[in-house]
Amino acid sequence: MSSIFTTKSISAFFAAIIVTLCLLGFWWSFEPDVFDVDEQANQQAQANNQTVVTGYTTTTALIIVLEKMLDKPGGYIYNDMMPPGILMDNIPSWEFGVIEMSRDLALAIRRDFGRSQSQSIDSDELADAQTSLNLDNNRWLLPSTEGEYTKAINHLYTYRNALGNSRAGNNQFYARADNLRDYLKQVEKRLGSLSQNLSASVGTEVINTNLAGDPSATYSSPEDAALVNKTGWFQLDNNFYEARGASWALLHFLKALETDFAEVLRKKNATVSLQQIIRELEATQGTVFSPVILNGGGFGMLANHSLVMANYISRANAAIIELSELLNQG
Repeated sequence: MSSIFTTKSISAFFAAIIVTLCLLGFWWSFEPDVFDVDEQANQQAQANNQTVVTGYTTTTALIIVLEKMLDKPGGYIYNDMMPPGILMDNIPSWEFGVIEMSRDLALAIRRDFGRSQSQSIDSDELADAQTSLNLDNNRWLLPSTEGEYTKAINHLYTYRNALGNSRAGNNQFYARADNLRDYLKQVEKRLGSLSQNLSASVGTEVINTNLAGDPSATYSSPEDAALVNKTGWFQLDNNFYEARGASWALLHFLKALETDFAEVLRKKNATVSLQQIIRELEATQGTVFSPVILNGGGFGMLANHSLVMANYISRANAAIIELSELLNQG
């Protein structure tokens, strides 16, 4: 009798652990909500007795995006070595999308927005922040990924708090049309890659156009005339959530840039174009009611969530290309 009782107790104990891990994993699967970047910038400026100057809103948006990624339920999961984090892949993929977009913006602030010209000196705070953000996403030993990302946030706070201070040295933010265009060019490439990965959920055969338009172009090794793109079944939901995380981060960054580059956009008659991009990205954050990411054929019986996401991202990317052209005009 005692052995049966012990066996039942052990079974109940492990069953309780499994249920607890499942519930914990479910709770950790919730993504942060979209927030108002202007409201957050104004609140933080008032709390610190500061003025919202040019660049303040964009830097605040980057800071809060990183903080929400680190402070959401479960914290940063990508580098977890214990369950349930190590058993999850959707939210880690979402985190990867967020950090990739954050790295792009941090580099743009350091390389373009924070410098008056190509020969000007880097901001030490921006250099340190960008370096910390480039740490391996999956590092759990010291220095851990979370620790380095927290360092990056602290450097960004120091940089942001110095904006508007005439004695702040190289901590500046220049809102110019060429700076914004250069950043958008990087965003184009990022969104184009995400869109292609999502579209490959149904498998596509495309003509190789890698050397199109330049008769003198060459490549390092021969390539097939036709390329077949097909995402593996286990990678489908990862691509979806990476794109969703990247879109969530970019949505806030573009809203902040709309504020900091308001005068530039007005003179180029490009404000509406940026607002249309933001609207397309907002659509990517709709509630996913299905418990799994479905990827039926293009005209099949089942929905294809990847193609829906790819549609919104492609439309946003097309609008970004048009916006870049507007900014390039005199």
